[in-house]
Amino acid sequence: MRAARAATSPAFLGAPQIAPSAYRPPRSAHAPHEHSPCRTRLPDNDGHNRSARVKILGIDPGLQRTGFAVVESEGSRLRYVASGTISTLEAPRGELPLRLKLIFEGVGEVVQRYRPDAASVEIVFVNVNPQSTLLLGQARGAALAALVSGGLPVAEYTALQMKKAVVGHGLATKAQIQSMVARLLALPREPGKDAADALGLAITHAHAAGAFAAMARSSPLARRAHAQYKRGRTY
Repeated sequence: MRAARAATSPAFLGAPQIAPSAYRPPRSAHAPHEHSPCRTRLPDNDGHNRSARVKILGIDPGLQRTGFAVVESEGSRLRYVASGTISTLEAPRGELPLRLKLIFEGVGEVVQRYRPDAASVEIVFVNVNPQSTLLLGQARGAALAALVSGGLPVAEYTALQMKKAVVGHGLATKAQIQSMVARLLALPREPGKDAADALGLAITHAHAAGAFAAMARSSPLARRAHAQYKRGRTY
């Protein structure tokens, strides 16, 4: 399998086909190497702890296009790292197992390339078309399997939770999500729809992870209020 290129490099053909975002973020002289994120709290001169720098991978699953995005969080600050889509459109129509394989491999390549500390995936609900829901659920399962195989803790959020966290209300449109994501991450232009949803999921986890961690420390039952994958599923 051909190794994935950086998500800020030109698009390329391969199996899976990963279409990166064209935006290249400015690189600070003090920015850490992408493969060496700081995962611990470092003491300040006064003995207090600084917020850990955490790299979060957001995944918006889809059978034809799966959006991915990587955001770095440090305290209340967010930094764009990369975003793009994993496409299965080159697979023959009706070849569901092949498409699931491409999703699994594509997500795995993204994990290897950016070395995130955690992942965030959208929860799927049954809609008016049960067949479409079933297919989407299988695509989501392939993405989840790739994330857990890579050793990542995976948090799940509903579309409503993501919209509230990013836009401020649960009835936000795709265009509003794209606009707010670009504003929150100081992007020069709006990302594509799939990448915007993935960025929104990463931002949601950056905002919510601290609160859920505090809840988990305060009560052994608090973690069940939020679905997560680590060694199986809990509620």
